[in-house]
Amino acid sequence: MDKCRAALAVTNGEYHFDCPLDNFFFGFAEVKPDAFKEFVATGANDEAVAEWIASNAKQRERREIIACNNEMRGKRISEMPIELQEFLEGYIPEYFPQGRVVYVLFDVYGIEEGRI
Repeated sequence: MDKCRAALAVTNGEYHFDCPLDNFFFGFAEVKPDAFKEFVATGANDEAVAEWIASNAKQRERREIIACNNEMRGKRISEMPIELQEFLEGYIPEYFPQGRVVYVLFDVYGIEEGRI
């Protein structure tokens, strides 16, 4: 949501809305990125966006959501779209301490946020 807002305001810098990572969510939710962006452009707050997603996303069984979450938690960078692999090949060595090992995609976020 924040990347979309930043893209609309042209303040997104190096962040890209509708990127390969975003498309994991859009694909699972079966929500079109353009429709999402159009709604966000109305100025809707976080609560309204969450309600829009809930009413526009494909309804999924709890087990499907759990399986998708666990699949994402364990995704290695080599399993990501090549565009994301290419980006991370430069990003990790530039922004992470030398010797910091990234085993799975979510390690990137954990390291950035100081959780691991």
